[in-house]
Amino acid sequence: MENNLTAAHKPVAQCPTRVLHFVTGGFSGATQVAIDLCLAAQKCPDMEVMLVLRRKRSTSEAKVQALRDQGLQVHVVSNWLHVLTIWELRKLIRAWKPDVVFAHGFSDHIWGRRAAVAEGVPQIFHVEHNSRERYTRRRLKQALALAPFTQASIGVSEGVRTSLIQRGFPSDRCVAICNGIDLARFPQDMLPARWEDREAAILMASRFARQKDHVTLIQALGLLRQQGLAPRLYLAGAGSKLQRQQAERLVRQLGLQDQVHFLGNVSNLPQRLAHTQIFVLSTHWEGMPLALVEGMAAACACIGSDVLGVREVIAHEINGLLVPQSDASAMAAALQRLLQNPALARQLGEAARRQALIAHGREHMWEHYRALLVKPG
Repeated sequence: MENNLTAAHKPVAQCPTRVLHFVTGGFSGATQVAIDLCLAAQKCPDMEVMLVLRRKRSTSEAKVQALRDQGLQVHVVSNWLHVLTIWELRKLIRAWKPDVVFAHGFSDHIWGRRAAVAEGVPQIFHVEHNSRERYTRRRLKQALALAPFTQASIGVSEGVRTSLIQRGFPSDRCVAICNGIDLARFPQDMLPARWEDREAAILMASRFARQKDHVTLIQALGLLRQQGLAPRLYLAGAGSKLQRQQAERLVRQLGLQDQVHFLGNVSNLPQRLAHTQIFVLSTHWEGMPLALVEGMAAACACIGSDVLGVREVIAHEINGLLVPQSDASAMAAALQRLLQNPALARQLGEAARRQALIAHGREHMWEHYRALLVKPG
């Protein structure tokens, strides 16, 4: 009898909460956020995670395998037809039975939430990664129709949250959670001890796309040259061939071939940032820019376009400089100021790193996401 009572009163083991992230397989900023959330959650003993990527032409099998090598469950679904994407995702959900689905980015959050709703997932979240998305009237109607089944719409900055409310998403279920990065990639001992040990150069790490404003930065470099300043500019990132060719033509027109270096994708970006004095994010719009946060974590003196998302990360004159969007003269003036005043540049870089360490770690980001979850009963 005693043995039976003991067995009857043994605590029932709590099943781990299963969390599925669905996002584009284009390895954009949205993809990186989903990956970082998975890696952070993977460290929680009460969590199981799965990452599902929607196949794109730029989906790299090597990158997918690298994620699997880190212990992540990763699946790739079709991108040929939306109905096929949903069907394949439903099969995965039906087999794995997640408690939570986070559907990231436009228009993936529509197809991800449709699959989750159809399979009765208890908790469904929509994550919006940009303040300007290509919503047509039809796509917005589809997205809003899923709102009653969505626990929260998460904007990756306060500006993105505001844009969601302006589009008609329920304001009481729109929240802001800032993006974070893997701060372990930016250890203190990687940073040069002296500011002078960094190259007095400029680096912009960003894909070539309509959203990004490489043109203004290159034009600013041309203006600096007229004033006798000729710093090197490193442009890291791939993206649109057409946009890159436009930037290359402008470099030739301005005679800057000896200064501007197109690096493509860079595998050792933290090390490059750590040995460069100035990081620039020249852009037309943002959600919450991870590349800028990485520049800050590397203690670069940072300059950003004064747009939503960027102005939530850079406090002007405190941890960086903001310049008006598409204003080459203002960009040139900010660059000149940092190049000619290394003490100010070092001070802004140190403040930027402190801000990144305090507010922008991926574990910090994950804890905010985790706080939204309701444990299954």
